[in-house]
Amino acid sequence: MAGILRSVVQRPAGSLQTVTKGTESLICSDWIRHKFTRSRIPDKVFQPSPADHEKYGGDPQNPHKLHVVTRIKSTKRRPYWEKNIIKMLGLEKAHTPQVHKNIPSVNAKLKVVKHLIRIQPLKLPQGLPAKEDMSETCLRSTGELVLRWDLTPGPQEGIKS
Repeated sequence: MAGILRSVVQRPAGSLQTVTKGTESLICSDWIRHKFTRSRIPDKVFQPSPADHEKYGGDPQNPHKLHVVTRIKSTKRRPYWEKNIIKMLGLEKAHTPQVHKNIPSVNAKLKVVKHLIRIQPLKLPQGLPAKEDMSETCLRSTGELVLRWDLTPGPQEGIKS
């Protein structure tokens, strides 16, 4: 097969030749190399559909700004590029959430390892906290960033008997 592909590469463009070896016949031309490497997945699979936004709770007009990403599956017996991406995203430890921006460069990395992670939008029910309040925040497993309210004891009243 390597000899056939070598002869295909050396042929001028547009030439077509049928090679028969035993019972199998191969048609050799310049496009034969792409037959084995080209993705056969139709393009419509990668197009976003409105049902996806309804299913996952997203809004295409107002996308969220931050992702809460959690690794839920192991990287054992996974290819090296998936392990590298998990390490780049800071998800070496399982079930520990990380916050990432919703930008194309990060989303491309998340798409490669989407079967190993859970992605949720970061929800801010009490609004964006101030800098001094960041130490008192808590990130829930649902993706909500909640401010911990300081519980101060109220005035003590004496018990009358």
